[in-house]
Amino acid sequence: MTGHAALLETLARAAPGPLKALASELLPALGAVEVIASRSGLVMAPMRDTAQGTNFHLGEVLVAEAHIRLPGTATEGYGLIIGMDLEQAMAMAVLDAAYQAGRGADAVARFAATEARAQADADTETLRRIEATRVEMETF
Repeated sequence: MTGHAALLETLARAAPGPLKALASELLPALGAVEVIASRSGLVMAPMRDTAQGTNFHLGEVLVAEAHIRLPGTATEGYGLIIGMDLEQAMAMAVLDAAYQAGRGADAVARFAATEARAQADADTETLRRIEATRVEMETF
C-alpha cells in the first residue's frame, strides 16, 4: 500500500471490530485528542459515465465522519465511512492520526496491509460471481 489516500481508502472499508480494537489499543499512546468533528449526514455519490466521459451524481449516501487533532501538534486524523457508526469513523480517525504521528504507525501499516489483501480477495470474488452471470448475445 502506498500513500495516505490508499491508507484511508483501506481503513474506510475495514472490518469495524478489528478497526475499533486497534484504535482502542493505540489511543493511550496518543493521549488526549481534540475532536474537531463527529457527525453523520448525507453526501452525494459521484459516478462517471464511461461512455460519454461525464460525471454525474448517482444519489445520496449516509456517512459518518470524524476529524480529530492531537493537541499541541499539527497532526490530524480523519475518518469517513458509509453508514452511521460514529464510533467506527472515530476509530478510523484515531488510526490515521496515530499513523501520521508515528505512534503505532507499524501496527497501523500491518493492519492496513492485512485489510487491503482481504479487500482485494473479496473484490476478486465479487467480480468472479458477476462474470459468471455474463451472457454472450449474438447480433444479427
